[in-house]
Amino acid sequence: MATANTGTAPRTASAGPKLAVLRSEARLFLREPGSLFWILVFPTALMTVLGLIPSFRDPDDALGGRRVIDLYVPVAVLLAMIMAGLQAMPPVLTGYRERGILRRMSTTPVRPFALLGAQIALHGGAALGSAVLVTAVGRIAFGVRLPGQPFGYLLALLLAVACVLALGALVCSVSRTIKISAAIGSVVFFVMMFTAGVWVPVQTMPDTLRRIVQFTPFGAASQALDRAASGAWPSWAYLGVMALWTVLAAAAAIRTFRWE
Repeated sequence: MATANTGTAPRTASAGPKLAVLRSEARLFLREPGSLFWILVFPTALMTVLGLIPSFRDPDDALGGRRVIDLYVPVAVLLAMIMAGLQAMPPVLTGYRERGILRRMSTTPVRPFALLGAQIALHGGAALGSAVLVTAVGRIAFGVRLPGQPFGYLLALLLAVACVLALGALVCSVSRTIKISAAIGSVVFFVMMFTAGVWVPVQTMPDTLRRIVQFTPFGAASQALDRAASGAWPSWAYLGVMALWTVLAAAAAIRTFRWE
């Protein structure tokens, strides 16, 4: 019994501060109505506005009998991820470093990685929650079919979340101040919105542009989610592009990150 207690006590002790940090960060996150609106509400609201356009609810032969609104559900899902990873998270982490919070935490039993992990978990969870909301509203309000290949859809969804959080961490790593973080994040944000198909769905882009966009993380994610929604397994090429971007962005973020 003594041996068993000795083995579990360190794990329990180390988990306690991490959970305390997570709870604290969750309370602060919930007090930010702006972030919650852009991550949880705006993607669904945008999809709803587009769904109210009559022509977007009509089957289109050029889309294989599908409707434009059917294409915009995965796009709205990706928009929530982009908002969370590239607009909401980097300023928070950069602000903690700029104010010396991470440096001061390094001298306490709670390591800065606990704070980083909490932020990643909260923004990733918010993005996934928004994906559920978008899918539910699309189904109930506009009759959009649920993903025909749910396991492939979930895999593509998780890879997209991991990719955007890695990109957000990289933005934070290379930004010394909140202003720089906001500037870099905004540039990357609009590029990713375009490649995800927010303005023009990837499936309706000209062939050459579509082939180029498919090598971007959210161009690949848009195609993977669309294929899974249609009932086919997402192409391993699309999944591989997302995985490669995730690994490269995460490696670059780890290499360039500074606590102060």
